[in-house]
Amino acid sequence: MLGFAVRKRIDQDKLANIFVNSLIEIVENGFQDIVEMIQDDTVFIAEPEISNKALNQFLLIVTVGNLEYLRESFDSFEVDEIEEIIIQKFAHVFEMQPNEFAKLLDSTRDYIAHHNFPSKNILYGMSKAIFHKYDLNQYQESYFKSMITPNPLFLKRLDELLINFVWDWDVFLKKFKLQ
Repeated sequence: MLGFAVRKRIDQDKLANIFVNSLIEIVENGFQDIVEMIQDDTVFIAEPEISNKALNQFLLIVTVGNLEYLRESFDSFEVDEIEEIIIQKFAHVFEMQPNEFAKLLDSTRDYIAHHNFPSKNILYGMSKAIFHKYDLNQYQESYFKSMITPNPLFLKRLDELLINFVWDWDVFLKKFKLQ
């Protein structure tokens, strides 16, 4: 028996398909868990209301976070090409033009960076973006509410749940080699 694993070759288009379809599936299947966690969290003095737009907002935040992790796993020239294909595929899903969807991703990326400053922790930024995007501050006790900052216990619990929405590039790259 040989002591090494043979990795399958995969092109950028197929990688983008797998990435987009997997993110959509995990968000559709797991979003209700996020909503329930938020609504049941003991740090809130009233049960937060989550709007109908929340699923798409969540998908955008998860997509941006995963694209940031993508940047850490590939060379910059590869990332640009892969991200362009991913944007085309997501644009089709959102029924937008690719340049419109790219702007939406950029504004979501800016939103996350703004609320996560000065931290560079991607997962933490995703959690903070969800907190602010869903306007959860209004449901907090007065101490954190007055500071307009999420309770760190809530962020920790949300981080622990969000890790399930992060693409594991290390595992993927052990199975596949980009052509």
